[in-house]
Amino acid sequence: MSLIVQKFGGSSVADAEGIKRVARRVADTRRAGNDVVVVVSAMGDTTDDLLDLAAEVTTQAGPSRELDMLLTAGERISMAVLAMAINDQEGVEAKSFTGSQAGMITDGVHGSARLVEVDPKRIREALDEGCVAIVAGFQGMNRQTHDITTLGRGGSDTTAVALAAALNADVCEIYSDVDGVFTADPRVVPSAHKLDTITSEEMLEMAANGSKILHLRSVEYARRFNLKLHVRSSFSQLEGTIVIPSDPEEFKPTYGKEIPLEQPLISGVAHDRSQAKVTVVGVTDVPGSAAKLFGLLNEANINIDMIVQNVPTDRTGVTDITFTLPQDQTDKAVATISLAKEELGFTDITFTDEIGKLSLVGAGMKANPGISFKFFDALSSAGVNVQMISTSEIRISVITELDKLDEAVRAIHTAFGLDAEGEATVYGGTGR
Repeated sequence: MSLIVQKFGGSSVADAEGIKRVARRVADTRRAGNDVVVVVSAMGDTTDDLLDLAAEVTTQAGPSRELDMLLTAGERISMAVLAMAINDQEGVEAKSFTGSQAGMITDGVHGSARLVEVDPKRIREALDEGCVAIVAGFQGMNRQTHDITTLGRGGSDTTAVALAAALNADVCEIYSDVDGVFTADPRVVPSAHKLDTITSEEMLEMAANGSKILHLRSVEYARRFNLKLHVRSSFSQLEGTIVIPSDPEEFKPTYGKEIPLEQPLISGVAHDRSQAKVTVVGVTDVPGSAAKLFGLLNEANINIDMIVQNVPTDRTGVTDITFTLPQDQTDKAVATISLAKEELGFTDITFTDEIGKLSLVGAGMKANPGISFKFFDALSSAGVNVQMISTSEIRISVITELDKLDEAVRAIHTAFGLDAEGEATVYGGTGR
């Protein structure tokens, strides 16, 4: 008997028919002799609808205790109705649990809480009783305040992976509305093809740079605990993509897959249109200025991605610092920096959300010359201007104009020979 954790995204449980389809799939897994834990997201666009409702009744910005209370209602609805649908299947019993009931203990940061402990005692008890355990994703509880918290958008993936690690599951299956991990978002690049396998290192870079198929923190968690991930579609029976753990010596290939001896040169192209760019102009160019700036942003819990520091040719003794961050944190960042204008000694702040981030990812990059030339040559041929550049051993990322982003993604995908002959199938809405 295997222990399998299955996570179903919002598009998989968007309506009654979707919930019944998922219930049949879960019941089949249980009848095959497996212990099953299911983590579920809110139905369809419920989270966005709840955010819209909150915006209609308050002008207060940013996550708060009450917003977390509101948003967790979406996953609680999903867990309850899915448990009902599973109980309607012959010979299968299910019990539903909130994040706090499932032992998801977090810090006290509302809106983007991080897990500090996972104690799935009640989940184990349900499994021992022969039940399927249904857990509301995306949420937990702070032990000190007893407040309900949320893990941030896409946090149901992290819930699933954390439970799988704590329960020592054999595999964690992530179900969405596409057939696995693709070389690019098939909504932007219809000719993208599915990857049979991808390393956790590559998947981490893809997730960190805009690929929405897996939440970044869930990939980090799986990599840390050497957990097998299987990315699949809830709308088909296709095999999906295996994310190879960080220690392949302990990886037991499932579904007939074997670890490839050599990774392909390029695994895929990721993009992100949810970032903004901020430039702090005329910062005093002395040791410690950057530390002060990013120290203030750190205290405000603002996530920084790419950073560029330029020394202007027309001025002396000052520098311009440009960085990218999530769009929804731009106002907070600008306000935080503005309050420290005298301390930092800058002259102006500019910002824009009309940018897009494009990343090329592949473990084979570090052993193959010429990748950078081909990458920038393809962007040049497509008439795409580059504003910022960041690299790692297996990634090249650039910031470009937002209205050129989709064209840039397709150009890079084609330049590196990633196009497939047919078109990828997208069964649902958002890919979550």
